Amino acid sequence: MQSLDKQDRFHRKAIKPEEARELLMNHIRTLPMEWIPLDESWGRRLGENVYAPHPFPPFRRSGMDGYAVRTEDLLQATPDNPARLTVLESLPGGVVPRYPLGSGQATRIMTGGMVPDGADAVVMLEMTADDERDGMPTVLIGKNARAGLNIAEIGCEIEQGELLLSEGQPIGPGETALLAACGYTQVPVFRRPRVAIFSTGSELLEVDEPLSPAKIRNSNASMLSALVKQFGGAPILLGKVPDDVKAARELVNHGLRDCDLLLTSGGVSVGDYDVMVEVLADPEAELLYNKIAMRPGSPTTAALYNDKPIVALSGNPGACFVGFHLFVAPSLKAMQGEPQPVTPSFKAFLGADFPKVNAYRRYIRARTEIREGTIWVIPNGDDKSSLMSTIVGADCLIEIPPLKAALEQGHLVTAWKLE
Repeated sequence: MQSLDKQDRFHRKAIKPEEARELLMNHIRTLPMEWIPLDESWGRRLGENVYAPHPFPPFRRSGMDGYAVRTEDLLQATPDNPARLTVLESLPGGVVPRYPLGSGQATRIMTGGMVPDGADAVVMLEMTADDERDGMPTVLIGKNARAGLNIAEIGCEIEQGELLLSEGQPIGPGETALLAACGYTQVPVFRRPRVAIFSTGSELLEVDEPLSPAKIRNSNASMLSALVKQFGGAPILLGKVPDDVKAARELVNHGLRDCDLLLTSGGVSVGDYDVMVEVLADPEAELLYNKIAMRPGSPTTAALYNDKPIVALSGNPGACFVGFHLFVAPSLKAMQGEPQPVTPSFKAFLGADFPKVNAYRRYIRARTEIREGTIWVIPNGDDKSSLMSTIVGADCLIEIPPLKAALEQGHLVTAWKLE
C-alpha cells in the first residue's frame, strides 16, 4: 500500500455540499428485508407494501352507546308522540346478535358492538327513554333518524386487499394500530444499518478515564452512536486509535467486516498526524471526495473501501455533528428504504445578527421559534466548530451563503430541520 507524499495530501478540490451528498448517495444501497415481531417494529421502516387481509371493520359496528333501530319505524316519531319499540336484547361488545330486527323492534347496543341484521341506524342513548309494556322492555324515541346514522359499515375504513401501508413508511403508533388490527404479528422491515464507529487521535481518553494533561475524552463516538440510533441504525463502537496509520488501517479493515457503513471522526485535516488522509489514499480505497466547500467540516471525506462506504468526519464536535446530518443521516435513511432521504429545507427569519463573512457556505447550529405565525431560527451561540454546547437544543441548521457583509436579524434565510 502506498501513502500520500507531503505535497499530494494537501491537494484537495472543494466541491459543493449537495455534490458531495449525491456522490455518496450514488453508492448507498437499500438493505435486505427481514421479518420481526410487531411489538419490536416501532421506528423501523416497512420493507414491502402491506395489504389488508380483510375489511375493517369486519362487521357492521356501532359508533355509539344506544339503540339499533329500523329508520322506517321512526318516520312519524315526535317528542310528543315518540315511537315505542320492543327491545329484543342488550348487546355488549364482542357478542354476536341473536335476533335480527323486525318491525317495531330495537336492540340495545354498546359502542363498538355488532349491529344486528335489519337495523340501519343507531340512536344515541341520550336521545331515548327506557320504558316497559306488558312486562317487556321497550324504548321510546321521539325523533326520526337517517339511514346509516352511527353505523360503521363493513370495510368503510379499509377494504379487503387495499394498500394498507407503503414500502419505506416508518412505523409509528398509527401504523402499529393498523398492523395490529389487520393481524400482522410479524412485520416486514428493512434491516437496520450496522454502522461501525471509531475516533482517531492520541489525545483521546475513554469516557471513564480521568483527565490528564493534553488529553480530552472521546465525546464524538458517543454522539455519533446516539445519532446512528436516532436514524434507525445499529452502532458498533470500535473505540479509538492513536495517530498511527497502521493502527487506523487495521481498525478500518476490522470494522468493515461486519458493517454496512464506517464512520470515523478526526484525522481528516492537513496536519502531520491526520491519519485517515493516508488510510483513505490506499489503492484499495476509492476516494469520492476529500474537501467540501462548507463550514464547519470542510475536510469531511468519503470513500469506498471493499465496496463499502466510509465517511470520515471532522474531529471537532460541531463539525462532526453537522457533517453527520448533511451526509450520513440521508445515507442511513436510504439504506432503510426512505423514498425521500434528504430532508427538505424551509425558509425562516434569522433571529440574531450574523456578523461573520464567509468564503464558503456555512451551516449554523440553531433552534426554531414560532413568533406570531412566522418561523424564526436563532443561532445557538458562537459558531465555532470545536464547541459542543451549541449542539445542545439544536433542532435545525441555518444555511448561510458565502457573504461579503454581515446578515442582520430578520433576514430571510434557508434552514434545514434536524429530525
